[in-house]
Amino acid sequence: MILSALLTSVGINLGLCLLFFTLYSILRKQPGNVSVYAPRLLQEHRSQQPQHSPRTVQFYLDRILPSAGWIRTAWNLSEDDLLALSGLDAVVFMRIFVFSLKVFTIATITGILILLPINYLGTQLSDDFYDLPNKSLDSFSISNVDNGSNWLWVHFSAAYIFTAVVCWLLYYEYDYISSRRISCFYSSKPLPHQFTILVRGIPATSGRSFSEVVESFFTEFHPSTYLSHTVVTRTNKIRGIITDVQKLCRRLAHLKSNNHSQHFRREGFLGLFGRKVNLLRDYEKKLEDLENNLRKEQFSSAGEQVPAAFVSFKSRFGAAIALHIQQGINPTQWVTEQAPDPLDVHWPFFSASFIRRWISKLVVIVACAALTILFLIPVVLAQGLANLDQLETWFPFLKRILSLTVVSQLITGYLPSLILKLFLYFVPPMMIMLSSMQGYISLRQIEKSACIKVLSFTVWNIFFANVLSGSALYRVNVFLEPKNIPRVLAEAVPSQASFFISYVVTSGWTGLAYELVQLVHLFCCFVSRLFAREKSDEFEVPSIPYHSEIPTILFFVLVGVTYFFLAPLILPFLLVYFCLGFIILRNQLLNVYAPKYETNGKFWPIVHNSTIFSLILMHVIAIGVFGLKKLPLASSLTIPLPILTLVFNEYCRKRFLPIFQAYPTECLVKKDNEEQNEQSMSEFFNKLVNVYQDPALMPVQYTGSSDSQNSPLLHSQV
Repeated sequence: MILSALLTSVGINLGLCLLFFTLYSILRKQPGNVSVYAPRLLQEHRSQQPQHSPRTVQFYLDRILPSAGWIRTAWNLSEDDLLALSGLDAVVFMRIFVFSLKVFTIATITGILILLPINYLGTQLSDDFYDLPNKSLDSFSISNVDNGSNWLWVHFSAAYIFTAVVCWLLYYEYDYISSRRISCFYSSKPLPHQFTILVRGIPATSGRSFSEVVESFFTEFHPSTYLSHTVVTRTNKIRGIITDVQKLCRRLAHLKSNNHSQHFRREGFLGLFGRKVNLLRDYEKKLEDLENNLRKEQFSSAGEQVPAAFVSFKSRFGAAIALHIQQGINPTQWVTEQAPDPLDVHWPFFSASFIRRWISKLVVIVACAALTILFLIPVVLAQGLANLDQLETWFPFLKRILSLTVVSQLITGYLPSLILKLFLYFVPPMMIMLSSMQGYISLRQIEKSACIKVLSFTVWNIFFANVLSGSALYRVNVFLEPKNIPRVLAEAVPSQASFFISYVVTSGWTGLAYELVQLVHLFCCFVSRLFAREKSDEFEVPSIPYHSEIPTILFFVLVGVTYFFLAPLILPFLLVYFCLGFIILRNQLLNVYAPKYETNGKFWPIVHNSTIFSLILMHVIAIGVFGLKKLPLASSLTIPLPILTLVFNEYCRKRFLPIFQAYPTECLVKKDNEEQNEQSMSEFFNKLVNVYQDPALMPVQYTGSSDSQNSPLLHSQV
């Protein structure tokens, strides 16, 4: 890619960003768009003032003029305010941007002021310093430095210094977030999952139910701390019936909102033939039948218990002892794990048997592999657009069109990254679906698993597949010999710098601006208001999709770390991305997103491990690059760098990771002692007895015209 093609891509995306910012600053001021751009604030306002009379909204000129006041509001949001609003997960999420800004501010200063001039003044590719717009971007990379040049020692030193800076910042962030996690625990109110564990593999005993076995076991072996238990019941059929009831209720509500003439329809084909039937009576009769069937399934489900139970204790320390000590002689029985928050439990997969969970895991592995292979199609297409020579070979009839300067710059500088971005939109939902099939018991575990899957998928398909789909693709078999990996990556990675610069601009800048303006949500709300017969005040406040946002940020961190000394021209574009992300996502957390659950910062180890992987990848490429550049001494002296990085990672794993896996005894006992004399704890324990009831067993209310329709569909069974 030449410099003018890059400038074309930057110009297009910069224009789109400015357009989105302008639209957002205007659209957010319109009263009808408050459910799109401030649903969280709207929900808080309605909870404080549930009864309000409609007011006439006056027109002000300021409503149609763009302004940047939202930037100042987002900037002034303190970390403590963010913690109170959205929890520790949101704080950790924004600390990723803080960490990245620190890293790439230092990297940009070093790369642009020192490494970039050295690369550009090299003569390996060209000694022509004129006609800058038509210059290849490779002229700004390490590829342009002469083989054996002493200037390569500057790159060698930069790699060591940069690694030390990143590791120091990683240590500081790990330590800071760990202390935040402990302080949040001390300041938290008593929560059900802190006192509860999940027990699987309850042994079956003839003549006794699972509930009786659990009661007997924990009363005998945990007599001083055991409080209560709730055995999990198989409720698959009940859930299916409840879903049908809810669908039928929505149909009835929609039918009653229409005029009386639409209550009748003919029985025949497409409602055109046969006698007329009253749909309202027909639906109410079906609803009554479903209610009866639902109650029958409810009463019969008492004997369909599964060998799993939520067991609650009188103290956090008591729950921790039961969690971390093997309960039975047979390690496959009485298997314990930390219980999630009651609202975070993923109930549908609870009733799955061991065989079904095992088969599901195999299916997920195969599905992920198939998805990865299928995604190579858009990768190859994108690389074909990025290389005009290859595109002309595939489609000779386009040669005349591709010879036009504007067309070639648009195709090579903008379309490849746009194509990949469009295909990537479908990946996070698919990974959530696959993770939900693996038998996780909580929604946060599903999202954390999906986050790792999306990150792995992105790194392989967007980074390695793009790198190896070029000139090095035919030599992919050399990866079977580890000693050849540095050489292959050293040949392939620098040549793709121009693609990743364009990808940062297209996927990064424009993606963040699109996140701000919420065009799809805005369009859906407009259509619903346009065609809805009755105005509905019901809406759901969304939660931030960590499983897609965190992998995107970490991928850009990987690209920046990898190309730090290879192609420092990418660093300013990454710095702009992180600045935009810091402001835009703080604004979204303040106005749009509300947390549905809390992992208490457990996403940070993923961030740490991903950054360590990025450093190791940079070191491996550096070893190969210095070897190709005929500087074997620098290549040999780089070998200790990944070893030292892995040693540092092992230290962090021993020092900080246990804090993210479980709270220490010191914290648990202190917290228990502080609360043991509080009067509110007795009320909390009374509620804890029934808090882990399956929602499918809870009363379901349908509000109809008759008393029978107003009665609960279900009565909870203990």
